[in-house]
Amino acid sequence: MTVRRDFQESARCRPDLVIGREELFGAAREQLRSGGSVLLHGPAGIGKSTVLRAIAAEYGRTARTVLRCSATESESHLPFLALADLFGLVLDEVADRLPAAQRDALESALTGRGEPTLRDGLALRLAVLSALRALAADGPVLLVADDMQWLDAASAELLGFAARRLGDTPVQLLCAVRTEGQEYDRFLKSSPPDTLAVRLGPFTRTQVSALLDHRGYTGLSRSTVRDIHRTSGGNPLFALELGRALAENPTPPRPGEPLPVPTSLRTLVLNRLDMLSEEARRTLLVASVGARPTQALLHAAGRDNAEAECAQAAALGLLSTDPEGPTVRFAHPLISAALYAEAPAHERRAAHAALSTAASDPIERARHLALATTGTDPKVAARLAEAAALARDRGAPSVAASLGLLAARHTPVGSVPGGDERRLQAAEDAITAGEVDLARDIAREVLTRATVPAQRVRAWMVVIESAGQALGDVDAAFPQVLADAGDDPRLLAQVHYQLAWRALVVEGDFAEAREEAAHAAELAARAGDRRSELMALSFQASTETLMGHPGAPETIKRALKEPQDPYVACHHNGAGSARFRWLLMSDQLPEARTVITSLLREVQRRGMVESEVHFQRFLADTELRFGHCGRALDLARESLRLARDSGMGVGASAMLTSLAEASGGDVDKALALAKEAAEHAEEDGDQMYLSLALAALGYAHLVAGDAQSAVVALRRVRELEQGLGITDPARGRWQGDLAEALVAVGETGEAQDVVDTAREHALRLNRESMLAVLDRSEALVRAARGDLDTAVAQLTGVQDRLAKLGYGLEEARTAFALARLRVRSRTPGQGGTPAGAMSFDEAARLFRRCRALPWLRQVEAAAAAGPTAPPKPAGERESALAGLAAMERQVAALVMEGATNREIAARLFISVKTVEATLTRVYRKLGIRSRVDIVRLAAGHHGR
Repeated sequence: MTVRRDFQESARCRPDLVIGREELFGAAREQLRSGGSVLLHGPAGIGKSTVLRAIAAEYGRTARTVLRCSATESESHLPFLALADLFGLVLDEVADRLPAAQRDALESALTGRGEPTLRDGLALRLAVLSALRALAADGPVLLVADDMQWLDAASAELLGFAARRLGDTPVQLLCAVRTEGQEYDRFLKSSPPDTLAVRLGPFTRTQVSALLDHRGYTGLSRSTVRDIHRTSGGNPLFALELGRALAENPTPPRPGEPLPVPTSLRTLVLNRLDMLSEEARRTLLVASVGARPTQALLHAAGRDNAEAECAQAAALGLLSTDPEGPTVRFAHPLISAALYAEAPAHERRAAHAALSTAASDPIERARHLALATTGTDPKVAARLAEAAALARDRGAPSVAASLGLLAARHTPVGSVPGGDERRLQAAEDAITAGEVDLARDIAREVLTRATVPAQRVRAWMVVIESAGQALGDVDAAFPQVLADAGDDPRLLAQVHYQLAWRALVVEGDFAEAREEAAHAAELAARAGDRRSELMALSFQASTETLMGHPGAPETIKRALKEPQDPYVACHHNGAGSARFRWLLMSDQLPEARTVITSLLREVQRRGMVESEVHFQRFLADTELRFGHCGRALDLARESLRLARDSGMGVGASAMLTSLAEASGGDVDKALALAKEAAEHAEEDGDQMYLSLALAALGYAHLVAGDAQSAVVALRRVRELEQGLGITDPARGRWQGDLAEALVAVGETGEAQDVVDTAREHALRLNRESMLAVLDRSEALVRAARGDLDTAVAQLTGVQDRLAKLGYGLEEARTAFALARLRVRSRTPGQGGTPAGAMSFDEAARLFRRCRALPWLRQVEAAAAAGPTAPPKPAGERESALAGLAAMERQVAALVMEGATNREIAARLFISVKTVEATLTRVYRKLGIRSRVDIVRLAAGHHGR
């Protein structure tokens, strides 16, 4: 008999589990697979039951018998209740196999009938042990127990007795228990000796955001998610309850106010708050609104007995002691939020008023003054605007945005500056802080009533900026903002700067983007708007660099000319960033690293989140070119984490992290990230980043050993960049990978064409490292055609050139290619040792130095495999497709493999309609009628 209850329902809980619990879920699963037991522990609401049910639903399918119990506090006084839950349905199955005394004892405990003495002593303990052994004799047994802290004492003692004596019997325990700290030890004593204790920790902010989205609480701003994470302490149950309360509350809290706490959470702490004296409760209320409350601050706020009242709260578990000083800390952020939510409005204002004079920080004083004041007040508004400027200077744009909104709310109608001016400044601060949803909402609100052209254009700029790479989503804004700008050159300069971005991102037209940027710079110079002029010149310089335009160095000089604007100087689209790109693509790696490191430090100091995301990525790219794969991977992962957290630059960071994973981490992760980056670019209509994402995908396929898939992805990159007008091979550096993959699949002619085309531009632009990489690819072509000696000599020179330029990973890849050729040529080395074997050692050494683990595994596999035959030229299938364009050949080739139109669209990153249109052209050119004829045509060529 198999007992499996509620496992279909448990399986439905799995979607929540995968948010932030993948690693511990894997550890628990491996422990169970190895025959061990698992004890999940953590505080209330942390997700133990969810994880327990999901693991049981998955692993329970492998057990013949699953026994389950879930205790509750209200029933914990009932003896043997958990025992009845576990064995009640299997008693008939095991009763006949138990000795009479044990059977009577177990039946008496489960039914309550018989002499009470039967339910005591050794017989009952042995009965539980024997019952488990009898069930295990028929197959594995899984015992699932949730909320063990509420297990009745009698059942807990019996299970502990049996668990310690099961030995090799195939009985495993999967249990969950509520704990605070490390007191799970006593529950381990009631578990088998090989039990793995797994503590469930709090969620990160990113995981809380994903959980809220999964449960349908979408549309929350980044600052709101941050507040939910802080108030919940990362507890998923608390976070969901706070999210639900916000979704149901039509009036959001004012900036600076704590979140509303629903009644379901207040009850967790209010019973302890009710035990406080009234004065102690008021002292804690003052502490709850302070940013960093201390005993001294509470005294300054008029709480004369703060020490004694805090001690009373600590004794009740409301406060935690601070061993390092007099800081007042709540035991959980929820206690502070619940205390504030329960307080009457006049008491809240009184607490804020006390701190508006007691706090030492001017920003903190201004915030409390605003929350203590009702209605409009020009003096309060001015104080708040000054505090916002101070926060901006300190590198806290998120705080500045919050204070700016408070200033706008307290600004009387008709004041100068007006409320909408302060709202727009708050929106721009929110953009800097990465809170794009908040910024967009503020700007849209201003647009509903603003009539002044400058205000309207400023608001439209925020709306467009908040779209990020998805500029196609705000196409309708451009005609309106052009109309609002009229013939004002200062306003038109801002609009044409955004039109330059639209031309690049949406249209993929570098030439138009350059012209729009130059026009914006000219307009800004005419209007005396130096900031807009510098931003436009920086954009023009970056575009020219990517195009391989000869005017790029001169434009960079113009963008770096004094006077400079501090904001533009460190912006990710500013002059410093343009200079970095030029240095990187010109192979000046040390100088590029110095520039980008300095820029990263400055934007971190200023709190410019979006710029930090990009500069982390730029630094990772630089380290990757140096061959510092471990360092690059750490930086790329941090960039991606920050991008996901802020919702800015996710696609670009996923692309670079894919390159770093393929070079020094996990190739499967690299493939997944590259596909994610391509999907982001497709959704945003961003052709420029789509080509980079597909280049990363092709590289990951190449590292994974799938040359054919690499060719498919990289051919698509070539077509995209030809359409975009990108000619500089140093921009994406994919040409060498495509040529290498083409050689691997036997397309040596096409590989040489790729090399020749890229070399022409690399020579024109003096891209030394790219010339070396292209020479490596050409050597592989020569080797595939049988000219091994020339290929070996060419690769030897390439390795030396790359080493001098500082490209460590490319140097190692060249050494690897050289080793493979030497093995094929069987060139003797010193002492008669094959030179190939020695070269593999050299390649492995260089890859270890780079921490390029995926490449190192390739070296080890190649060294173990020995000599391999050179790739053969493409065969009859390709000749059947002669005369077709590149995309038509790719589609037809996939049809020959049996791929459906949808599968072809997915592999080539095109739409199904594009596949259908391409096939129509293929049929017409080949004189056939259907996809079946393509296969027959290929078969006919093969037969001949």
